[in-house]
Amino acid sequence: MAHVTYRIVQHDGGWAYKLGDSFSETFPSHDQARAAAVAVAREQRVPDQTAMIEYADAAGDWVTERADGHDRPQVDVEG
Repeated sequence: MAHVTYRIVQHDGGWAYKLGDSFSETFPSHDQARAAAVAVAREQRVPDQTAMIEYADAAGDWVTERADGHDRPQVDVEG
């Protein structure tokens, strides 16, 4: 099972949650950024339908794969 950790960080004059190298929108306060990250984390745990998905990988190549809607990651929020 995959594990995802959202981190609350200072960003662009405010606060954001971060996953890897990606930042959320900027929030005025730490508490608002944390609340948004907790909401996103909660959504990550909800099972969905299995579907084919497409995305660009780090090299810019398009990848098509089957996403099992019931294989949900463990999710944490830090900060």
